[in-house]
Amino acid sequence: MAQETLPDRPPARGPDGAPGEPGPDARPGRLARLRRGVRAGGRAGWPRTLLALAAGLVMWPAFPPLDLTPLAPVGVALLTLALRGRAPRTGAWLGFVAGAGFFLPVLEGISAVGPDGWIVLSLVQAAYFLPLGAGIALVTRLRGWPVWTAALWVGEELLRGHVPFGGFPWARLAFSQTATPLTPYASYGGAPLVTFLTALVGGLLAYAALTARTAYTARRPAPAPDATDGEDGPDARPSWRGFVPAAGALAAVAALAGGGTLIPTPTSGRPVTVAVVQGNVPRLGLDYLGQRQAVLNNHVRVTHELAAKVRAGSLPRPELVVWPENASDLDPYSDPGAYNAIDGAVRDIGVPVLVGALTDTPDGRKVENRGIVWDPRTGPGDYYVKRHPVPFGEYLPFRDVLTKLITRFNQIPRDFAKGDRSGVMRLGPVNVGDVICFEVAYDKEVRDVARGELLVVQTNNATYGRTSLPPQQIAMSRLRAVEHGRTILVAATSGISAIVAPDGRMIDRSREFVPDLQVAAVPARTSRTLSDRVGAAPEWVLTALGLGAICAAAAASRATARKNEEN
Repeated sequence: MAQETLPDRPPARGPDGAPGEPGPDARPGRLARLRRGVRAGGRAGWPRTLLALAAGLVMWPAFPPLDLTPLAPVGVALLTLALRGRAPRTGAWLGFVAGAGFFLPVLEGISAVGPDGWIVLSLVQAAYFLPLGAGIALVTRLRGWPVWTAALWVGEELLRGHVPFGGFPWARLAFSQTATPLTPYASYGGAPLVTFLTALVGGLLAYAALTARTAYTARRPAPAPDATDGEDGPDARPSWRGFVPAAGALAAVAALAGGGTLIPTPTSGRPVTVAVVQGNVPRLGLDYLGQRQAVLNNHVRVTHELAAKVRAGSLPRPELVVWPENASDLDPYSDPGAYNAIDGAVRDIGVPVLVGALTDTPDGRKVENRGIVWDPRTGPGDYYVKRHPVPFGEYLPFRDVLTKLITRFNQIPRDFAKGDRSGVMRLGPVNVGDVICFEVAYDKEVRDVARGELLVVQTNNATYGRTSLPPQQIAMSRLRAVEHGRTILVAATSGISAIVAPDGRMIDRSREFVPDLQVAAVPARTSRTLSDRVGAAPEWVLTALGLGAICAAAAASRATARKNEEN
């Protein structure tokens, strides 16, 4: 790609406007640095600040439930146009503005637990766009900058998905592309590769817009009406040759999309008949103990209904059944009533059931969020304990301090324990890989259980029902199905439950807040995708590529500054 020449920054000016004299921001000390940071937005200018905000708002509808997927790369393109040519400090400000415009609407479902938590979490997530904005502002000074900007998006998501408290990888660019021509690339490099390609498409769109504008403004003289020997008149017209780079960028976008459609996605495998049970939650107004008992009763009742329909011949007999997370918040190991209710339902259907239950740790100090393999003859056996409990939801960092400052945290009387092994377990005729709730957003947790022939996501979305979060979680499951070439069974207490084919197709999908039964014959698979074999390597390689571009751009900027000083 052609090298664009950026305007040099003007020299510092004194109070009287004379060039070369240090302005007030040249004073050393923290106060001067603070003032420079506060005025970053002013230096960006309202047009660019509004463009950055528009970029974030445009990316938001690309995610469920709106699913306007082409808007994700369009939003990336708008942000790149806002950042290009800016100083890193100004780029950081513009990145934060875009992040706030994106995360506030895309995470609106968090408001179900309180508007303060939603706003704070959204702005914390937006803060990860500070280094992203600064980095993009730097690397757009290099040749081939659409590639380097795309790599920086991968690095931002890596950081956001790991730090702090294990990270929060919700609303990654890849999760907006779960039914597009870019989706099949997940089987080659996982979610990080899909993020990279989505951002690369956005960078190429920005490049096409910039080069087309440059070609249009760089006009060549047009022949005068009365010229007889080729003399040129005063009018001008664009040189179509200048539009070749823009056309090349658009051709690269088309090639990326076309390449995705050529990647084969699996559809075959050993057929296994499965059932997913969604018992639903009761209406509000019950006390806490009654709520827990009612949720368990609902799942027991729907499982008995499944058994009755199998006996009547209206449904095929499943070989395994999956219940959701929190199907029993009554510990079946210590509560005889809960044990007997679950055991009776499992014996009635006559096949192993994966039961989501909360259990006490042996010392009684913590709670375990378990997926328990319940056999109709031998009862509870193997189990998986959620390895990634939700900070500030299932466990409370800095408990002694925070409970005194925020009384709402007293609703978390005990922390959830963290599991220490992957959730690959034998369930009937197959090995399943179990993840619980928002663990599906984490590459490592899902990759660790992809050895199973089927993948299971047990979740409880009742708190966030009828918000954007349940459909966003389903979108993640669809991408994971393609990434690992596995059927995924999503069991939710109140919805959305689903059965997803290995190629990402929706075999079945429930509505929210209704009891539901899903029974289907699905392919169980053992072959591994390229993404399984390369693991986390694409994410780290692409992140290193972005960091290397930042170093190269910073070195080039310092060399240019020294050259200007010498002149």
